Amino acid sequence: MDVNTPTAGAPSSAPVSNSPIALQHRFATDVPELAVPWRAAEVEHPRLLAFSDTLADELGVDAEALSSEEGLAFLTGNRLPEGVTPVAQGYSGHQWGMYTPRLGDGRALLLGEVTDRAGRLRDIHLKGSGATPFSRGADGLAAVGPMLREFIMGEAFHALGIPGTRALAVIGTGRLVRREGLEPGALLVRVASSHLRVGTFQYASASGNLEVLRRLADHAIERHAPEAAEAEHPYLAFYEHVVTAQAELVAAWMHVGFVHGVMSTDNTTVSGETIDFGPCAFLDAFDPGLWFSSIDQNGRYAYRQQPSIVQWNLARFAEALLPILPLTRDEAIAAAADADARADARERGDEAADDEGAESERRADAEARQIRAVELATAALERFGPQYAETYERGMRAKLGLAHVALDDARPVITGVLDLMTAARADYTQFFRGLGAHAASGRGTPARSLFPEPEAFERWAERWRALGPDREAMDAVNPAYIPRNHLVEEALAAASDEADLGPLERLLAAVRQPFDVRPGLARYAEPAPADFGPYTTFCGT
Repeated sequence: MDVNTPTAGAPSSAPVSNSPIALQHRFATDVPELAVPWRAAEVEHPRLLAFSDTLADELGVDAEALSSEEGLAFLTGNRLPEGVTPVAQGYSGHQWGMYTPRLGDGRALLLGEVTDRAGRLRDIHLKGSGATPFSRGADGLAAVGPMLREFIMGEAFHALGIPGTRALAVIGTGRLVRREGLEPGALLVRVASSHLRVGTFQYASASGNLEVLRRLADHAIERHAPEAAEAEHPYLAFYEHVVTAQAELVAAWMHVGFVHGVMSTDNTTVSGETIDFGPCAFLDAFDPGLWFSSIDQNGRYAYRQQPSIVQWNLARFAEALLPILPLTRDEAIAAAADADARADARERGDEAADDEGAESERRADAEARQIRAVELATAALERFGPQYAETYERGMRAKLGLAHVALDDARPVITGVLDLMTAARADYTQFFRGLGAHAASGRGTPARSLFPEPEAFERWAERWRALGPDREAMDAVNPAYIPRNHLVEEALAAASDEADLGPLERLLAAVRQPFDVRPGLARYAEPAPADFGPYTTFCGT
């Protein structure tokens, strides 16, 4: 392998006459101001490390063709059809609570969009494809380990029914990348409903160009909330849609003990999909205060903090939308045109053409709109808490087999079991999966064995069993297999250090069917061994 500096520059590739994926370019066409045409770094020796046949089938593309030499050249962005121009997307972001006005795709490119078999528009996106104008001095590359982590987590989330980006492929580049040492390089081919983030709207809003913000919002509505287009105030309806989607997403994370690790506004999607699995982890021993990311010094993104962080990010989203939030679409178009006309007048030096009275009236109208926008956004955001609580409690009732039980009766049982698990540091996944057996047979079950002093558990279980838990329903929502941290690290180390994909393939076989207990997979349901030690994740950039 060679340590290479990726080629950068204007878009260019060796064009081909046909394409294994019929790409569209809706984002780049609708908001070109947020799309920088660019080309991927050359990958001279691509090697397919992981591929999702099921995702290829969903997309309606030929898996065999994509796995060929020509297909890999397409997926790396090196040989694209005429008219296909990858773009780096611009966005801002609050990271660790601090605003960075210019982030963007520093090591990623949007190849384009494809309409899948279900008629949904999906992004085809590269990660680790080389430096872009947003790289801020970094090499824009990626290593095998972090890209395979994305693949594992995407497959697991899909199987668990949690919205998230998925990886179509991970491709080894034959290039060594410099991190703490030299690591084998890889490129991720990521698929998502879109890569529109809260940070995308922050970037557009900060530009001061109302027309760009409006077009971005219209693009997002068409893709993710078409019903909002029919509302009198479509941008408010869109915001409400995103609030609901994010409340449901973070509740789903909490149900499975998932800790994202880097919940910045540029990692908060308007589609309600999980994005960026870099420093993520799953809880083993239940401790709501846990976090794992090496760069999270104060636990800002700890497990129990995740709902409040999502709400905070949604407040930043509202701020970005304020200029158009209370407007109809026609009003937004007119407001953008008026803003452009006044900007042109200022450039010509005749901004004084309006009399003082007209300017005063305009300012009063703008102030009134701003006040109204804040009121509407505040009311919408205040619904996040109840929406999250309802979704979370509904999911916890399902995990306990109590979907048929009224919330007032189930709530003390939910609170009680979480308190017990915290005190005992019981394994989160193992407990809920084993609890189904306790519903059927009572004492001497796997769930009971997780408590050093089981008397308190038995008192709780007596109250729970009196509510008539449904074991079959529990086993349908409580996974036996998740991407346990020690198994993920084992698979990534084997792939990176020894080019051995066996542990990866065996782990994928388990997590792709998380609810079906199968012989020979007992170690994939077990917590980490004692010598695994405290777990720390790294983003891999």
